[in-house]
Amino acid sequence: MTLFNYRDFFTNELSQLHREGRYRVFADLERESQSGIHAFDHRAGRRVTIWCSNDYLSMGVHPDVIGAARDALEQYGAGAGGTRNISGTSHKHVLLERELADLHSKQSALLFTSGYVANDAALSSLGRFLPGCVIFSDALNHASMIEGMRRSGPEKRVFAHNDWRDLERQLASVCKYRPKLVCFESCYSMDGDFAPMEAICDLAEKHNAFTYVDEVHAVGLYGARGAGVAERDGLLDRIDMFQGTLSKGFGSIGGYIAGSRDAVDFVRSFAPGFIFSTALPPSVVAGIRAALHHLKEDGSSRLALARRTASLKAKMLANGIPVLPSPSHILPVMIGDAALAKTITDQLMGEYGIYIQPINYPTVPRGTERLRITPTPLHTDEDENALVAALVAIRQASPRWRELAVAAQQHSPVVTAGGVA
Repeated sequence: MTLFNYRDFFTNELSQLHREGRYRVFADLERESQSGIHAFDHRAGRRVTIWCSNDYLSMGVHPDVIGAARDALEQYGAGAGGTRNISGTSHKHVLLERELADLHSKQSALLFTSGYVANDAALSSLGRFLPGCVIFSDALNHASMIEGMRRSGPEKRVFAHNDWRDLERQLASVCKYRPKLVCFESCYSMDGDFAPMEAICDLAEKHNAFTYVDEVHAVGLYGARGAGVAERDGLLDRIDMFQGTLSKGFGSIGGYIAGSRDAVDFVRSFAPGFIFSTALPPSVVAGIRAALHHLKEDGSSRLALARRTASLKAKMLANGIPVLPSPSHILPVMIGDAALAKTITDQLMGEYGIYIQPINYPTVPRGTERLRITPTPLHTDEDENALVAALVAIRQASPRWRELAVAAQQHSPVVTAGGVA
């Protein structure tokens, strides 16, 4: 018996990723704060247009946000100085938590260092301490939710994606006296579809379940003040706990939960992911507050994003680009093969100066590899036309893409009012 060869292990695992076309290469980008959608690619030595940013509303380059962060940096310094329990809570943290609670019409909110940490910390604590808890999870929930539920320990049930009838069957099969935690997202980032939130709320109330909704891809983007899909649909008061991010609609970094005073305080008091993490820098918090204030009061960015999304989607469909019928701001273009997706994105970058990152397994199931295109309010008609022309040219030269995309679309869920068709 030979000793374990660590070097061979790492080399072989990485080689397998290369063979499957799933090896991830980071673009070495230098984003331009004056444009928001352009960056200098240090690998290619050229300026590129970004079509896959999670800064959906371009708030990360908004003058008010940059100014607020700069002022706070000069006033408070670069870091928070510790965890929230040990000198890391500034008055700006306190104010932002109050404003996030107000955004979701809840009593309290709590900041985390990322949306991933917020989900992991909150769900692992809720599931671990609720006595006899059963967790009900949508089949397409984000990895951070899945990890939090896994670490929490209790019984878990997975219901078919967006299928409230399947959820109803599973809820009815559990003793009515047991605590129940129903976890789902409002907008799913890989297919761009919305959850049947009202139907899920009806079931949760009927079966005395606690609702936990991830609004990561919706906060800032939907609702009169940007509180997300729940606000848009008039359901803020029917959700027990919201989780959101500050890195997408608000253009910065961080995450949070919002809910009743006691529920949020419970997570604050028991979640290791919160207790042992250094607080967000005050300059970051100041920038987030500026973005939050702007989006609460001004819906023009949301309107501009909706118009740009509709325009781009119509042009792609008219030109035979296999985009899913997503009702949201996320436009998934189906490819169906990891290596081909990488080849296409390399062509877009190398030949057309367009940056889109391929999405492969395990982020999406094998055979449903895709390009995840996210327009912003700052993209122009010229940017849009250049993207469509590039996709058309590459598609015409790739019969294999045309064949694979048909199968890929068939494997992605088509969402109806009642669930998955």
